[in-house]
Amino acid sequence: MIGISAEEIAAAAGAEIVSRGGAGHPDRALIDSRDAGPGDLFFGLPGATADGGEFAAGAIQAGAWGVVVEPDRAAGLEATAGLEGTDDVGGAWVFAAEHPLGALGAVARAWRRALGARVIGITGSVGKTSVKDIAGALMPGTVHASPENFNTEIGLPLTILSASAGVDILVLEMAMRGPGQIAELAEIAEPDVAVITNVGPVHIELLGSVEAIAAVKAEVLDHLPPDGAAVAPVDSGVLEPHLAAAPRVIRFGAGGDVAAETSLVAGEEMEAMIVAGEEREAFMFPFTEAHNLTNALAAIGAGRGLGASLAEMSRRTARIGFSSLRGERIGLSGGGVLVNDCYNANPVSMRAALDHLASLEADRRIAILGAMAELGPEAAAYHRGIGRYARDRGIDTVIGVGEDSQAYDPDDLVATPEEAAELLAAQLAGREAVLVKGSRSAGLEAVAETLADLDVVVANG
Repeated sequence: MIGISAEEIAAAAGAEIVSRGGAGHPDRALIDSRDAGPGDLFFGLPGATADGGEFAAGAIQAGAWGVVVEPDRAAGLEATAGLEGTDDVGGAWVFAAEHPLGALGAVARAWRRALGARVIGITGSVGKTSVKDIAGALMPGTVHASPENFNTEIGLPLTILSASAGVDILVLEMAMRGPGQIAELAEIAEPDVAVITNVGPVHIELLGSVEAIAAVKAEVLDHLPPDGAAVAPVDSGVLEPHLAAAPRVIRFGAGGDVAAETSLVAGEEMEAMIVAGEEREAFMFPFTEAHNLTNALAAIGAGRGLGASLAEMSRRTARIGFSSLRGERIGLSGGGVLVNDCYNANPVSMRAALDHLASLEADRRIAILGAMAELGPEAAAYHRGIGRYARDRGIDTVIGVGEDSQAYDPDDLVATPEEAAELLAAQLAGREAVLVKGSRSAGLEAVAETLADLDVVVANG
């Protein structure tokens, strides 16, 4: 339940109450009228192809508690809902807001304040979703975290509004597509701790330089409270000048405030001795990748920013689970394994994934690589660099998917993910380790789906 009244919602959203509904509070917020039902607060957001306000009447007819729409939509709701002559619009609250998207963020901010929870905001070029997943598992108390990739100006407020009263900590992922977006998200989330995982050439096509990317990521620092903290890598590179704006900085990595003194992989787990100040604690992580150990250090740094001890975080490692398509291990019929890491890709994450592939015990190592998007005019050079890196790491076979993947100088180049799966299935002969990675636009999730259809996939690893 969203425990703020209709009047408080209107005040937060800067909205006029056009029609008054029943008593109580909304149960949840949503933007898809097809999912609307009793207790729901529907936000009619204008979109590129359709205006969500058009469907507010349908949400009301489905029993929605209330709707937030543009003023002209609100004025016409009685007629479009078929409710002429009634004293109210189907018993629903109708809020007229000039900008329903802004109203969504403002209502989320009001609920965040009413919750009184402490907030961890996570951004960065690489690893923010994994850091979010790990932090959500390790934080003490009742934790509510962004599901999957709910990290935009729509997803983040919906995440906050789906949190129940009594939540102690919100762990929120913040994505960036241009200047001002991180600031917008931070204004809604009001983080107590801001994690910047790293800065790399991601979205460089949009922003022009890594320095510009760092400046946008650093927008979150301007919204920390006086007792807040920034969590950043020991080697922050172009981010470093911006960290002076933070009230306190917690560094993660070798030689930092949170570091791994030792680490040892055993089977499907990694045991690491973590040190932070005077504390020293053994963590048993349910993963083996070196880059996820780095992500864990960032998450632990966030916990330290909230005052959590290493001991209480180490007890929660069994709860760690990763969002889909991010390092998912899938068993292959010949005894090998496919690492399905195809949610996104950039030069930094691609190198980390190839490092992990190279570390796996296998008779042969194969990388199925799709294009890396939004790299600007130097895209071909970045791809050539990754192709060379794969050879340097001892990857036996590189399969490129799509025309842009030709710059990897692959052993085989195919047009579609389905063709890549068929080619891989024909080549499997024993205990292979296979990486599937590319930007979301490459659609490489179809590789694992096609392999399943070909009866090559046998089980999750």
